[in-house]
Amino acid sequence: MVNEKQATGSGISGSGPLKGLTVLDITRVVAGPFCSMLLADLGATVIKVEHPDDPDYARTFPPFVSGDDQQELSAFFAQFNRNKLGITLNMKSEEGKTLLKKLVRRTDVLVENFRPGTMDKLGLGYEVLKQENPRLIYTAISGFGRTGPNASRPGFDNSGQAVGGLWSMNGYPDRPPVRVGTIIGDLAASLYAAIGTLAALREAERSGEGQVVDISQQDSILTLTENAVVRYTTKGEVASPLGNEHPFVRPYGQFPCKDGYVFFGGYTDKFWKITCEIFGEPEIASDPEIDTMEKRFDKAVSERRVRPILERWFSRYTKAELEALAGDRIPLSAIKTIAEVVEDPHIAAREMIVKVPIAGKLVRMFGLPIKLSRTPGNAYAKAPAPGEHNGFVYSRLVGLTSEEVGELAERGVI
Repeated sequence: MVNEKQATGSGISGSGPLKGLTVLDITRVVAGPFCSMLLADLGATVIKVEHPDDPDYARTFPPFVSGDDQQELSAFFAQFNRNKLGITLNMKSEEGKTLLKKLVRRTDVLVENFRPGTMDKLGLGYEVLKQENPRLIYTAISGFGRTGPNASRPGFDNSGQAVGGLWSMNGYPDRPPVRVGTIIGDLAASLYAAIGTLAALREAERSGEGQVVDISQQDSILTLTENAVVRYTTKGEVASPLGNEHPFVRPYGQFPCKDGYVFFGGYTDKFWKITCEIFGEPEIASDPEIDTMEKRFDKAVSERRVRPILERWFSRYTKAELEALAGDRIPLSAIKTIAEVVEDPHIAAREMIVKVPIAGKLVRMFGLPIKLSRTPGNAYAKAPAPGEHNGFVYSRLVGLTSEEVGELAERGVI
């Protein structure tokens, strides 16, 4: 069972490098919540704002964890909203607009992921809010960004993968393109949003002025296409699905073994020579047909000579045995299932699987990948229930009494 401190923890005081930073998070699902989660993990006080009658629908996403009261809570939601305070606010009501403006006066950052123009229609766009707080960093995440002919289009993760070029490159050459198997558009946009927010905060420290951080999923995906852009602009080559192959580096890809697959990337002359030695055939390194990196890059030569050699070697061993043979001498890694990753001793040593309270239980989920030596960040606290911290936040930041908070709740303002 979770102790009382764990079950009621909220990251309220904050610890870590961003302690003292206050963030209003009015985002939903992942593109936005992941950004503010990173800030919360690093010590910021993040206040998740939800509509009192229409909370973040990611709360309905599986998998669920059942508490002692039989209430089911979403582990998906908890993973991206841990360490946050939770309040409710109807920004369509006049009283709600006024409350948001008052919150903004005491806030460093506001993160939103509405379609561009939505906040302006509510009378709560950046030009309005900066009048309340000139230092405000206004971080906006959307499918296509705040400018350009497609700015008003709705966008999801798949939209970003489609229009950013990544979808067209993924899959196998003889089959239709395949989307990347995770919401990489949402995640990439959130990562860039966090970087942009911190850069804008640094500038605000110097100038005293905030600004808009404009993040597009399409832009974010485009930057993940590796060499595709320069291949096209310099050579006119259009990237297409390559399966598990690299466009020009070989051997560098997926190879079968006794109990699954491994990645092997020993394409340099140094690594190739060591690999031949490890597998007991050092003479292959001096074979005149494949003795240089340039020769092994040739696709026909690679398929006819190099791949059969590697498959013959690897087929004798399991993934674990191959990793043990490779050690720190050559780049060879087991292609692990999520189950294997979660139980990986190295992942454990890096504290990348952490226990977060959900429904009175501790649930394992991914941790913070940013490792700071002196100021590591917050302990992992539970995600808030809708409006759980209304009393605390509205009293601390706005100065409302408990009676006033109760009246606003009765009227559906919060």
